[in-house]
Amino acid sequence: MIEDILEPENLAQAWKRVKANKGAPGIDGMTVEDFPAFAREHWPRIATAIREGNYRPAPVRRVWIPKSDGTQRPLGIPTVLDRVIQQAVAQVLGPLFEVDFSEHSYGYRPGRSAHMAVAEMESGWNEGRRHAVECDLKSFFDTVNHDRLMNALLEKVRCRKTLRLIGRYLRAGVELPDGTREATPQGVPQGGPLSPLLANIVLDPLDKELESRGHKFARYADDFIVLVKSANAAKRVLASLIRYCEGRLQLIVNRAKSRAAPLKTCEFLGYRLNNRAKLAWTDKAHHRFKERIREITSRNRGHRVKDVIDELKLYVQGWLNYYKLSSTYKEVLVLSVWVRRRVRLYYWKQWKQPRTRRRNLLALGADPETVHMATRSRKGYWRMSQNEIVRYALNNRWLEEQGVPDLRAIWMVLHYGPDARV
Repeated sequence: MIEDILEPENLAQAWKRVKANKGAPGIDGMTVEDFPAFAREHWPRIATAIREGNYRPAPVRRVWIPKSDGTQRPLGIPTVLDRVIQQAVAQVLGPLFEVDFSEHSYGYRPGRSAHMAVAEMESGWNEGRRHAVECDLKSFFDTVNHDRLMNALLEKVRCRKTLRLIGRYLRAGVELPDGTREATPQGVPQGGPLSPLLANIVLDPLDKELESRGHKFARYADDFIVLVKSANAAKRVLASLIRYCEGRLQLIVNRAKSRAAPLKTCEFLGYRLNNRAKLAWTDKAHHRFKERIREITSRNRGHRVKDVIDELKLYVQGWLNYYKLSSTYKEVLVLSVWVRRRVRLYYWKQWKQPRTRRRNLLALGADPETVHMATRSRKGYWRMSQNEIVRYALNNRWLEEQGVPDLRAIWMVLHYGPDARV
């Protein structure tokens, strides 16, 4: 198997994936752009070390990602070299395990997506499953038992050198922001290309257990929801899940975030069911969207308007692509108006001086007799973004010409195709 991993075509495909994903440098500071020159000089030596079982992966660089609940999620960034090697390993191991993975597992698998997992909520409701179990595994990626994981790998991987290489990645350690290093006696560093596959291998027994009990469920990495027909059944399933996860899998269930509840009160991957039992984004997702738009259009950023609009367009398109299953047209209309107002605010801040504002407003067709009512106003930026003179000059059509995304137009295309009448 180690030769399959080091096969040139497999390595080329791995490098292509890593390059496309870009990503930050690891502890060595090497960027994706720097890697080809490094590989040309050093790869023969590295490949020999891997073949002989002597290669030692570098520790991952620890970074912290803020979560919506105010806590932080730890990520480990491997070096570009280790990302390429991990990706090459995942490409060889993936097909071996993929054939036996559950139909209810949707995370990081070919031909599957978060949208397919979320759709199970609506499907379950239509089947009369009006209650659910939300089960949260506390710090899953940091608490995976290495011995259990390696035993699971042994069922399909007989190459000792491959197993040794994976084991060294698990135990490579992390380098903290202050330069100190910590050992990793347990856990799978979240952030490397191999981690999603290892997570699915660890949680596959859970999938099989739920299947054997005849449950309808959906799992995306360590997020999963079980759909049942009664409140009592939900309570029983939650209790048995806690026993199984903590007993058999040696994983910790976060009881504060795990519950048995009516399906309409549950959330899964940023989605919920609305009053009509249709998929909609959650209040948390809505809040995160507005917070991010505020960050992008913050009047104190000092970026060029074009750069702000380009960043805004990229974020809005990505957000709507993910939440395209939502039946939330009215909310889209409200958000579309709000986003344009945020852009008007940014323009007004950038123009700063009354004479600059006057010149720009006149150039955009404002009435010379009334333009002073806007340029000399002492009202704040947010109030002025809704001023009649400012709105007339920076109208929707002009904003669209500047590249400001129209949420309604994007939503229509996502739901009804490119020929949808906007």
